[in-house]
Amino acid sequence: MPSAAEIAWLIPVLPLAGACLVGLGLISFNRTFNRLRKPVAVFLISCVGAAAVLSYAVLAEQLAGAGTTELLFNWASAGTFNLQMGFRVDPLAAVMLALVTTIAVLVMVYSDGYMAHDKGYVRFFTYLALFSSSMLGLVISPNLLEIYVFWELVGMCSYLLVGFWYDRDGAANAAQKAFVVNRVGDFGLLLGILGLFWATGSFGFEEIGSRLQEAIAGGSVPGWAAITLCLLVFMGPMAKSAQFPLHVWLPDAMEGPTPISALIHAATMVAAGVFLVARLQPVYVPFPEVQTVIAVVGTITLFLGASIALTQMDLKKGLAYSTVSQLGYMMLAMGCGAPIAGMFHLVTHAFFKAMLFLCSGSVIHAMEEVVGHEPVLAQDMRLMGGLRKFMPVTSTTFFIGCIAISGIPPLAGFWSKDEILGQAFGSFPILWVAGFFTAGMTAFYMFRLYFLTFEGSFRGGNKDVQVELMAAAGKVAEPHGDPSHSLAAHPHESGWQMAMPLALLAVPSVLIGLLGTPWHSRFAALLNPEEAAEMAAHFSWAEFLPLAGSSVAISAAGITLAVVAYLLHKIDLGTAVAGRFPAVNRFLANKWYLDALNDKIFVQGSRKLARQVLEVDSKVVDGVVNLTGLVTLGSGEGLKYFETGRAQFYALIVFGGVIALVVLFGAFG
Repeated sequence: MPSAAEIAWLIPVLPLAGACLVGLGLISFNRTFNRLRKPVAVFLISCVGAAAVLSYAVLAEQLAGAGTTELLFNWASAGTFNLQMGFRVDPLAAVMLALVTTIAVLVMVYSDGYMAHDKGYVRFFTYLALFSSSMLGLVISPNLLEIYVFWELVGMCSYLLVGFWYDRDGAANAAQKAFVVNRVGDFGLLLGILGLFWATGSFGFEEIGSRLQEAIAGGSVPGWAAITLCLLVFMGPMAKSAQFPLHVWLPDAMEGPTPISALIHAATMVAAGVFLVARLQPVYVPFPEVQTVIAVVGTITLFLGASIALTQMDLKKGLAYSTVSQLGYMMLAMGCGAPIAGMFHLVTHAFFKAMLFLCSGSVIHAMEEVVGHEPVLAQDMRLMGGLRKFMPVTSTTFFIGCIAISGIPPLAGFWSKDEILGQAFGSFPILWVAGFFTAGMTAFYMFRLYFLTFEGSFRGGNKDVQVELMAAAGKVAEPHGDPSHSLAAHPHESGWQMAMPLALLAVPSVLIGLLGTPWHSRFAALLNPEEAAEMAAHFSWAEFLPLAGSSVAISAAGITLAVVAYLLHKIDLGTAVAGRFPAVNRFLANKWYLDALNDKIFVQGSRKLARQVLEVDSKVVDGVVNLTGLVTLGSGEGLKYFETGRAQFYALIVFGGVIALVVLFGAFG
C-alpha cells in the first residue's frame, strides 16, 4: 500500500476535479446547477475535506520521521534540456498542506451560512475549491517554475474572488488593483526565475543555491548579478505577501466577501510569499545584502501596517492593515535568517487572524440586518458597539483573537512573535526596536477594534451618523438601505454554520503556540531537528525572560491605553492626539498618502503618457502616413498627363532628362 506522501499529488487534484465538474455544470446547465446549492456545497466541501484528511496523513508521516518524498517526470525536453514537473513532500510542505486544507474546510462551512442568500452561491464555492487546489499545488511544487504556474493560478483566483460582486464598483476596482499590483511583483519574479536558470541551469531550490555559489566562485556570474536576481525573485513575495511598497492592494481587497478575506487574504494566499522565501533560504542565506533588504522591507511593512490600523474605522480594513503588519513580522524573521520562527508565526497567525476575519463577517452579517446591505454602514465601527450581549460566541472568539495577536502568554501569538523579536534582537537591534514598539501598537489597535465593536451601547440606530457616513462616501441612497428589506431592531448571533468554525479556530489560537516553546520546540524539531536541538542547548532563561517580559509589558501598555480610552472613556484620543497633531493624524488616516502617490505617479502618469503617445501617433505617425499618401496621389495626378501614347513625346522627355544630367554634372564637376 503506498504511503500518504506517495499519493500526495491527489491533494490538489481532488478540489480541482470538484471545481472542474461544477464549473462545467454551471457552463452547460446553469439554472439547474444554481438550484443545487446544498448538494454542490456538500460535494465541494467533501473534496477539500478529503484533501485535508490526506494532508493530515502526510503530516503524521513527517511527525513520525519520514524523509522527503519527491516524484519528478519529464514535462518537456529539447536536446540536453529537460523540464521536470512533479511534487515534493517534506516537513515544510506537510505543515502548509495541513494549514491550508484545515482553514479552507472551515471557511467553506462558514460560507454556507454567510453566502446563503447570495445568487452566486454555487459560483462562489467553485472559486473556493479552485483556489484551494491552486494553493495546495503551489505548496507541493518541487521547483521554481512549477511554483510560478500555481502562483499565477492563485493570483487568478484572488482576482475572481475579490471581484466576486463585480456589479459593485468598489469590488471591480479592488480586483483590478490587486491584479495590477501583483503583476508588478510577478514580473520581477519571472525575470528572477529566468535569470537564475540562466546562471545555474536549474529550477530546483537546493540546486540553484549550490550552483549559484559555484558560478560566482568560478567567475561566470558576478556577485552583483546574483544579488540582483535574488531581489527580483523577492519581488514576487513582496506583492503576494503585501510588503511595502506593494502592499496597497490588500486593504482594498476587503471589498470581496468576508470568507475570502479570511481564507486568502489572511491565512493562505498572502502566506505564499513567506513560504517561497522560506523555500529559497538555500539561495538567499549566502547573500547578507539580500537578507538585510528582506529584513528592512519587513520592518517597514510591520510598522506601516500597524500605524495605519490605529486610525481605521472600517472593521475589515483595520484587520487588513493588521495582516499587513503581521506579514511584516514574518518577513523580518526571514531576513534575520530564522525561517522557522517566520513559519511558526505564519501558522499561528493563520488561525487567529482567520478567526478574527470570520468574526468580523459574523458582525457585518448581523449589522446588515439592522442598517441594510450598504458596506459603508455595515462595516463602520461608529455604528456598532454593545454587540457582546447580542453575539456572545462572536465576541468571545474575537476577544481570544485579540489576546493572541497582542502577544499575551500563553496564547499562540506570544510564542511566535516573541521568537521573531528574539531573533531580530540578535541580528538587527535597530529593527528589533521597531518590532518591539509595533507590538504595543498592535495590542492597542486590536483592543480598540474590540471595544468599539462589542462594548458600550449599540449605535446602529443613529440615523445622523448613518447619513453622515453615506454622504462622506458620496452615496445618495437611503441611510437604511433597501426600504423593502425588513430591518431588525438589533443584531443577533449567527447560525451554527458560522459560529462553529469560530469556536474550532479558537482552540489552536489558544494552544498551538505551545508547540513552539523555545526550550522544547516541537515545531522546530519537525522542520529542522538540528536547529531545534541547537535552540534547546543554547536556551537561557536569563536571556528569555527580559525579552519576553518587555514584549508582554509593551503589549499590556497598549491594552491598558485602549481600555482607558475606549472602554472607560477617561481620555479622548481624538482630542488628545488627533487634535494636537492633526498632520500626523491626516498622514495615518490617508494611509501614508501612498495611494495618492501611486495614483499621481502611475495612474495619472500612465494616462498622461498615453495621451502624449496618442498625440505623437495622430500628429507625427499619422502625418507621415497622410503626407506619403498625398505625395503619391499628387505625383500620380501629375504624371498621368505625361501618358500621351506618343513615342516622339517620350523621346523628348528622355532627351530633356539627358540634357538635365549633363548640366548637373557639369555644374558640380
